[in-house]
Amino acid sequence: MIEIQALTKYYGDRKAVGPLSFSIAKGEIVGLLGLNGAGKTTTLRILACDLLPSSGSVRVDGLDVVDNPDDVRARVGYLPDHPPLYDEMTVGEYLLFAAKIRGLTGAEARKSVDEVTSETALRGVRDDVISTLSHGYRQRVGIAQAIVHKPQLLVLDEPISGLDPVQIVEMRELVRNLRDKHTTLISSHFLSEISETCDRLLVMREGEIVAAGTEEELSTRLLEGGSIIITVRGDGAQAKRLLTTVKDVRSVEMVANHHGGTTTLRIDALRDIREDTCRTLVLADIGILELTRSERELESIFLSLARPEGAGNGARS
Repeated sequence: MIEIQALTKYYGDRKAVGPLSFSIAKGEIVGLLGLNGAGKTTTLRILACDLLPSSGSVRVDGLDVVDNPDDVRARVGYLPDHPPLYDEMTVGEYLLFAAKIRGLTGAEARKSVDEVTSETALRGVRDDVISTLSHGYRQRVGIAQAIVHKPQLLVLDEPISGLDPVQIVEMRELVRNLRDKHTTLISSHFLSEISETCDRLLVMREGEIVAAGTEEELSTRLLEGGSIIITVRGDGAQAKRLLTTVKDVRSVEMVANHHGGTTTLRIDALRDIREDTCRTLVLADIGILELTRSERELESIFLSLARPEGAGNGARS
């Protein structure tokens, strides 16, 4: 669906992106991950035909963004980091306007608006003026305008920015529900917030892709060991003793005792010991309620990849 080869973008004599090469298959949800200034927004704007590349090849559904910009725009739905909303319009009026400027007319436009308000859970605020909406609903309207013309490619720039934890969960679910209809590229500087949504991650640093893969592939490749957080039901002290016997475990720390006979423990190890941990506890008849990588682990993966080398790097957007 997307083929980028040796893409560069300069602003004057300052390089913002490149050389950049990657591909995304039809139906994938891919996260473009990087710190602020890594070049994510510039890359997305080129894909949306909002900027011209300085050099290289960018193709969407086989079409070159330089040679066929109008055809590419018809295939792309774009949500910038600030949704392009008209505050004085109602949600329904705005989405109908967005449908018409993308070439839909009459009954076709109204039908598409009906469909996207349902897909993005906006039916209840369809008659509300946009200026009265919460930030979470404004983001939903932004996604609705991006998909109203049924694009093959959906490009979302920081869609979770400014959302509260409940809204983040809702946004994840919304994006997952769109996967059958759109190939999706999402940019973010929060690994923990997009790793659960995306099939694959592309990590950008100073305008280039420095790593690609699933969260598990990246962590296995980059970390000698790892830390996990596990919540068990049963004898917490026994669970801790058993876990210290697992090969390559460095330490086991009891984090919290909860009501109802559950305990949360943190395990530091020299390798990925999740499988061995589960086997050891299950054989001892200790129930496992939850097992995750620690937030600190996710942060270390991301920062080891995304932090610029050296000091004094100029900001890129």
